[in-house]
Amino acid sequence: MTSHAPSSCCYKGVKHEGQPVGSLSTVKDFEVYTSYPENKSTNYAVLILTDVIGHKFNNAQLIADQFAANGYFVFMPDLFHGDPVPLNRGPDFVLAKWLEGHGAERVDPIVEASITELREKYKVKVVLYLLSNAIDRSENYAYPIAPKKIAAVGYCFGAKYVVRHLHPKQNKIDVGYVAHPSFVEADELKAIGGPFSISAAETDTIFPTEKRHESEIILKETGLPYQINLYSGVVHGFAVRADLSDRVAKYAKENAFLQAVEWFEEYLKN
Repeated sequence: MTSHAPSSCCYKGVKHEGQPVGSLSTVKDFEVYTSYPENKSTNYAVLILTDVIGHKFNNAQLIADQFAANGYFVFMPDLFHGDPVPLNRGPDFVLAKWLEGHGAERVDPIVEASITELREKYKVKVVLYLLSNAIDRSENYAYPIAPKKIAAVGYCFGAKYVVRHLHPKQNKIDVGYVAHPSFVEADELKAIGGPFSISAAETDTIFPTEKRHESEIILKETGLPYQINLYSGVVHGFAVRADLSDRVAKYAKENAFLQAVEWFEEYLKN
C-alpha cells in the first residue's frame, strides 16, 4: 500500500466561508454537484472525488466552483449514497466501521457512471440539438458537448479512485491530481495510464515520508509524467480543510489548488 487507511485526521478541519454557485441534481441513483465555467463550455471536465465529508461540504463545493472559474466543467458526485462523515465527528465515531460500508464495490460504480455521464450525455445532447435544427449556430452560443478530455481530482478517500480509473486508453480519466491520498494500493498506482500529480503534507500519518518515497519510485517506473509537491507546515487534509486564518496553511491550500490547475493546463488542454 502506498498510503495508509484513513483515520480521524480525514474528517477534522475548518469549514470555509463562502456561497457556492453550482447546483445539485440526480444522475441515475446518486446526487451530483455541478459547476460551469462562465462560458458554459463542457469541453474540458474535472471530476472531483471527495474526502469522506462528501459533495455537500461547503469547502468541496467552493473548490468545485474555483475549478469552474478556471474554465472547467465540474462534476462532483456523492460517493457515499447519502452517508458522508460529518466534519469534526466526535470521539464515539468509528471510521473503520463506516469504511466497511463504503468499499470499492460501492464506490467504483459511481465513478464509472460519472465518467459515462460525462463521455456520453453531452454527446447525445448536441446530436439531438443539431438534428432538430433548433440551435443558433453562432460562435457565441454555448451548448453541451462531450468533453474532449476528463481530469480527476481526488482528496484523501477520493484519491484512491482517481488512481483506479486513470486509464485514458480505456476511455476513463485522462489526467489525475490528488492531495493527501489514502488507501492507495501499490498495484493500483503501478497500473495508472496517464499523467499524475500529488500534493503532500509535511505531517501526514496516512501518507508519510516512506509512502511518498515509495510512490515516487513507482511513478518513475511508469514512465509517465508525474509530480509530487511537498508542503511544509501543514497536515493531512490541508488542501480542503485548512485553517485559513493560519498564513502557512492558507498558502499551502491555495498553491495546491494552483498545482492542480497548472497540471491540467499542461496535460489536459495541451
